[in-house]
Amino acid sequence: MKALKIIGAAVAAIIVILAVVMIVGIPSGFLTSAIQDRVERQTGYRLTIAGETRISLWPTLNVTLSDLTLQEPKDREGASRVTIGSLQADMTLSSAWSGHPRISELIVTRPVLYVPLLRERHRVAAQPADNPAATADADVQIDRITVTDGAIAFSNPRDRVENRIGAINAKATIDAERKVKLTGTARSGATPMKFDIKAAVPPSPVERQNIPVELTLEAPRALRAPLTAKAEVRLNGPVVLINGLTGSLDEGAFSGWGSIDVGSKPLVKVDLDFQRFNIPGSTAQGASAQQGWSDAPIDLGGLNYVDAQIKISAAQIDWADAQFAPAEIEATLAGGVVKASVSNLGAYGGQATGEVIVDASTGNPTYQMHCDLIGVRALPLLTSLAAFDKLDGKMQAKIAARSAGASQHAIMSNMAGTAFVIFQDGAIRGLNVAQMIRSLTASTLNGWQQQQEQATDLTQLSASFKIDHGQATTTDLNLVGPLVKVTGAGTIDLGTRMIGFRVEPQLVMTTEGQGRATDPVGFGIPVVLSGPWSAPKIYPEIQGILDNPDAAYSKLREMGKGLFGPDGAGLNKLLSNLTGNQGGGSGGTGDLLGGGLGQALSGLFGGLGDAASTPGQSRGIPATPTQPQMAAPQQAQPETQPTARTTPPPVQQESQAMNDVLRQLFNR
Repeated sequence: MKALKIIGAAVAAIIVILAVVMIVGIPSGFLTSAIQDRVERQTGYRLTIAGETRISLWPTLNVTLSDLTLQEPKDREGASRVTIGSLQADMTLSSAWSGHPRISELIVTRPVLYVPLLRERHRVAAQPADNPAATADADVQIDRITVTDGAIAFSNPRDRVENRIGAINAKATIDAERKVKLTGTARSGATPMKFDIKAAVPPSPVERQNIPVELTLEAPRALRAPLTAKAEVRLNGPVVLINGLTGSLDEGAFSGWGSIDVGSKPLVKVDLDFQRFNIPGSTAQGASAQQGWSDAPIDLGGLNYVDAQIKISAAQIDWADAQFAPAEIEATLAGGVVKASVSNLGAYGGQATGEVIVDASTGNPTYQMHCDLIGVRALPLLTSLAAFDKLDGKMQAKIAARSAGASQHAIMSNMAGTAFVIFQDGAIRGLNVAQMIRSLTASTLNGWQQQQEQATDLTQLSASFKIDHGQATTTDLNLVGPLVKVTGAGTIDLGTRMIGFRVEPQLVMTTEGQGRATDPVGFGIPVVLSGPWSAPKIYPEIQGILDNPDAAYSKLREMGKGLFGPDGAGLNKLLSNLTGNQGGGSGGTGDLLGGGLGQALSGLFGGLGDAASTPGQSRGIPATPTQPQMAAPQQAQPETQPTARTTPPPVQQESQAMNDVLRQLFNR
């Protein structure tokens, strides 16, 4: 703002000199020196005119100056300067004779305003009050100002930082009532902008007078809808006061006040109240499973060159398609460090509190955050923030994390901290965990076997994680549902998006739910989940079973006692069905264990049947008498044998019942 005031005073001084020249006819060479002296005396800035000065009377009276530079007499940090390719003033001869020049059009070509980026604030000496004589002397009326191909360059040579708003083309008109209308276009990086500003400038001096201002800004790549605002602006030395601020940002109305101290490093103070606040530029951005996290640099260097104190309250805040209501955010920015906190943030039926600290004062930004979520609906929150729609239920979480890095990949790979999360009374959408476990008896699963119409009800899903260098490790994963229970441990690699878990699944073959009288039946084999977290391989860990088949059989017998009927009759019946021994006299316990069980285990564990197909030769499985041996006593009493067998032998009953139940467990 100070630089703009100096530019205005310099232009006015130049115009006054030109008007005098028109009257007395001073040669252009002497004119250049007179203009330079007058500008420096009135503004304190040094004006250099490196190009030529031309005076023309056709088609109107006009004066053109080229290659102008306006800067402070001494170089110092924070010094601004302006360069202008050419400056042309068109005026009427009568106004020049009158002593109060009236410029019909002032054409400024290729102006560049250089604004220094400061890391530290400096005390600014009090500005002297406007000199009334100088103000009256510079009272020049301008009808229209045209700026062509202008730019504003923000730079810090020590940090090798330069940003630019370029392609500025604007026109300003000033009517007899001192109403100013400024319209134009510009470009910041790849973002085109269009602006429209209206103001009513009071008579000089404008210091400490209210200036009504209306602003409309369009930036399609940054804002979903045009920003509109109205305010009363007042200049108080280097401080711009903005009172009675009202407007709309992304179709959300707001009101409040603000101020900008531009005397040194800018200090921005804002207090705004929104009906609905959409955080600009916030979209759900996540890396795909194939691409991984982005290595594109995240530039936070701009946080070092402005200080701020911000307070925002809103009936609703939208961030990355997530909605929070109500909300209150307080943030401070000083020395490149942002501290933002929220308290009692309404989030999908629950509450959230937390704090985020971002330190961008070095080349490798650091991040810290802690947050508590209580009673939040998990499905809309995770869907909106991370495009994850597989979990529903009431969510409670405590997260404390820190990281460092200048890209998504670096931030996730350097993550450290702790996290605890619990989901209650909900469902895992698209997945039937019980069916997945049963499917493992046939083959290894690739991916989560998602189907839109399936779901697994859960009473509780919980886990606590310790995070170190992007490795989130848990030892207490616990899933409890009406028909399934899973416990386990494992690691999530946040940087590579890979998982490695070992879980112990248990199934409940009843619909009694958690109030059942019997305990769930273990799968008997640990299950491994390994690979990308979007589509891991899921398979039984069979090494323990091969090393101890006696324990495997004991487990099957135990399963039979607890679930498949007394003495394991249901389990034997199912095994008989699985192995083909369904007839009345064509198989017994020996065939079941020697052949049928070997085949069943071979299909289940990939090759065990070869070792168990011969009676007595399976590793640790004892040989059992064959059916002919068990039939010998019956041949010794032919007179008591009935002509038609109506009831199978006890062993065969047990085999049939066992086969029926295992078929229900593994094949449905």
